[in-house]
Amino acid sequence: MPENKKKITRNDKSDLLREASQLLERRLSGESRRHFLKMGLTLGGMALLTGCDISDNSQAEEVLNRMSRVNDRLQGLLFSQTQLAPVYQESQITRPFPFNAFYGEDEIPKVNGEDYQLELAGLIQDKRPWTLPQLHHLQQVSQITRHICVEGWSAIGRWDGVPFKHFLQAIGADLFAKYVSFKCADDYYTSIDMATALHPQTLLALGYDGNTLPPEYGYPMKLRIPTKLGYKNPKHIRVIEVTNRFPGGYWEDQGYNWFGGS
Repeated sequence: MPENKKKITRNDKSDLLREASQLLERRLSGESRRHFLKMGLTLGGMALLTGCDISDNSQAEEVLNRMSRVNDRLQGLLFSQTQLAPVYQESQITRPFPFNAFYGEDEIPKVNGEDYQLELAGLIQDKRPWTLPQLHHLQQVSQITRHICVEGWSAIGRWDGVPFKHFLQAIGADLFAKYVSFKCADDYYTSIDMATALHPQTLLALGYDGNTLPPEYGYPMKLRIPTKLGYKNPKHIRVIEVTNRFPGGYWEDQGYNWFGGS
C-alpha cells in the first residue's frame, strides 16, 4: 500500500460519520447550507478530506450507504412542495425527444392497453385495479418541463396526464405514509417519498405532446417528476404501492442516490 494511503478502521469510520452528522447540523442551522449541498459527500470527497484509500476496503460500501442515507434525509428536509421546476414554451420542446432506458429500443416492452390493469397495493383504501379508460376519464393536465438524465444530458418535453396527488386521493392512499413504490412491465422498479408524490408537478403521464404516450416513452403510463433525475421517473408502470417500508429501486440498490433530485 502506498505510504500516502492508509486503511480506514472501524474507529475512523465512526469518526467520519460523526463529523459528517455534526457538519450537517451546523450547515442546516446556518446560512451556508446551499454551499454544503454543492459540495456533496462523495467517495472522492471523503478520500480527499481523510487521506484514506477506501475504494477497495470492505467497509467502504457500508460507509457510503450510510452517507447516502444522510444525504437523502438532508434533501428531504430541504424539499418544498411550493418550489416548482421551470416550465417551458412549446417552441422549446426537444424534437425528437430522446429514448433512454437500461436496454435498447428493440427491447421496449409491448403492453396491451386493452387488457391493461394498474394494480394497487399497500396502504390504500380502494385497491381495485384501474383500466386505461378509467384513468383517461380523470381530469387531465399538461406540463412542459425538462427531463434531466444522470448521464449528463437533458431534454424538454410535454407530458399529459393526471396530477399524481389527485390519483392518490381518489384511491384513498394514506398520505402520511413514507413511500410510494412502482413496479414496471420492463422489470424496472423505484420509489419516492410521499412529499414528492404530492408535489403539484408530479404527474401520472398518459400522453406525450398531445398524443397517447408512445411505447418508447413509457406506454401505457409513466410517472413524470420534473423535480427528480430521470431514473426516478418510472415507465410502463404496472403496480403502485404505498408503504412505510423502504422499497429501494433498480439503480438505487446499485448505489445511486435514492432521493435523486431537489
